[in-house]
Amino acid sequence: MAYGSYATIGFPAAAATIFGLHLLLTGKGETFNVGAFLEETSPYSWATLGVGLCLGLSVLGAGWGIFLTGASIIGGGVRAPRIRTKNLISIVFCEVVAIYGVIMSIVFVQKLSPPSADISLYTPSNYFTGFALFWGGLTVGLCNLFCGIAVGMTGSTAAIADAADGTLFVRILVVEVFASIMGLFGLIIGLLVGGKAGNIE
Repeated sequence: MAYGSYATIGFPAAAATIFGLHLLLTGKGETFNVGAFLEETSPYSWATLGVGLCLGLSVLGAGWGIFLTGASIIGGGVRAPRIRTKNLISIVFCEVVAIYGVIMSIVFVQKLSPPSADISLYTPSNYFTGFALFWGGLTVGLCNLFCGIAVGMTGSTAAIADAADGTLFVRILVVEVFASIMGLFGLIIGLLVGGKAGNIE
């Protein structure tokens, strides 16, 4: 198992290092120009990539959490059928994570208008909006991804603990509420970042 992770991380890192050294030692180091890449990429590309990451990672986190929680509810429900309805609150907490992503994607899309063929697309304000929506969307998406996993793991533990001892459910539910607040933090950060950006015109 460990060798597989070394291969998936080590090989691309070694290939990138060798390629970078090749460019540097052959006098073609200027071809790897991060600034030119950032300037030549359309602000629409950055903005739509941020919206896609926001929605996609949020739904992935919600689905992962529902998978973790649902499997434990079904398994624990075999031993103690009383837990099946009470523990559905964990599924609701996971689904809220996806709703956060949908809300922020709608807010971010409102900053976009249909693109024009004019060269004025590449203005500093449009770049600011594109980068703000990209990083805001990535932040919201990652917060919701990790929030969904945390809520799913906590909900899974709540279901198993509730099947063993019914008095533990409320105590673990408090921890689950705190885990679900991480997604709300991501939503607030997305609103702050997106609120400073104007519309791309």
